[in-house]
Amino acid sequence: MAAGPPLSIPARPNLAGSNLAGSGRVVVIIPALNEEDAIVRVLADIPDFVDEVIVVDNGSEDATPTRAAASGARVVLEPRRGYGQACLAGIAALPEDADIVVFLDGDYSDHPEEMVDLVEPLRRGVADLVIGSRVLGEREPGALLPQARFGNALATFLMRQLYGVRYTDLGPFRAIRRDALIKIGMVDRDFGWTVEMQVKAARHGLRGIEVPVRYRRRHAGASKVTGTLLGSLRAGWKILLTIFRHIR
Repeated sequence: MAAGPPLSIPARPNLAGSNLAGSGRVVVIIPALNEEDAIVRVLADIPDFVDEVIVVDNGSEDATPTRAAASGARVVLEPRRGYGQACLAGIAALPEDADIVVFLDGDYSDHPEEMVDLVEPLRRGVADLVIGSRVLGEREPGALLPQARFGNALATFLMRQLYGVRYTDLGPFRAIRRDALIKIGMVDRDFGWTVEMQVKAARHGLRGIEVPVRYRRRHAGASKVTGTLLGSLRAGWKILLTIFRHIR
């Protein structure tokens, strides 16, 4: 059980000039599937303090891997489909000297330049896991679909009741200490990935906090999870199953 409810740290207005170099190596993992245009924009906005970016191509049928490589990322190929599967492949590819791991989607819905607000609490030693909350931050109209808002509300309510932790979101934009990531032992290979990390962190007594992040509509196409009714139902079922599975 976690030691207490997550805190919320407000985002600073000026992010571009921040420099966190020299405070632990930061590696970014980006799962990507058919994001050939968006991935270039994502990589262009990665802050300078990041030491390495790993793009895990999850079986794209377009030029995502070649464009990612041309933009300076190290590309890992993971043909087995699944968001969690891609994240696990990224973890397996981490360099041994990585201290902080950031997970970021490849569809340009997040603002990579806000990464500083996720990493800073880890470097100051006030958190082990930082979730970028789209609920606390600003959202473009239509960016967070109704089914996603409902799913977040239900999942975070259950986490509060069953694990004693207060979150507002299961957002994929998140940062975690490498030692904490190893400790919780992630295994989920698809829709349960984000909630698994949060409930396992609670079970291990890790310090989890949220920071507000901005969120925009996807650069192109519908969400691979909440963009269809079937995808929403499958994701919702897996999230609930994961929450109940890890109760002590």
